[in-house]
Amino acid sequence: MDIQIIKGNLTHVSDCEAALTHSSLGAHYFEKEGSARKAIEEGLSSGELYVAMVQGRCAGFIFFLPEGAFHSFPYLHVVAVKAEYRSLGIGKKLVDFFENAVPRDKYFLVVADFNPDAKRFYERIGYKQVGAIPGLYREGITEYLMMKEKSR
Repeated sequence: MDIQIIKGNLTHVSDCEAALTHSSLGAHYFEKEGSARKAIEEGLSSGELYVAMVQGRCAGFIFFLPEGAFHSFPYLHVVAVKAEYRSLGIGKKLVDFFENAVPRDKYFLVVADFNPDAKRFYERIGYKQVGAIPGLYREGITEYLMMKEKSR
């Protein structure tokens, strides 16, 4: 499957919103009308939102902050893949893009306790849990701080 990663633009907002709102992340954090769109527009305005294109269609996106973790390290803020494109390697391709776009020796993200499949995915591609933060975004939800170290 040919997957191209391109810089996101306003034409991708609806597809990105669909990917996010129809995900476990969206169900817990973006259930309020318009909140997913707001997050996606924030990513677009920062210039750090990229989309995965499959046969000319937006299949998912990634939004990262190049120095968002501790003002020093790349932070993967949001990644979402539309339901019909899951389990096809698109998420991995988006994370690989993130790591190559901001070449550093450490990368960070958080993954919620309600999303064990995502945590296993990140562990499979080299991320390790380095902490747990109860109630970071929502009371009753623990976020696991994940880090990946690359060889220098």
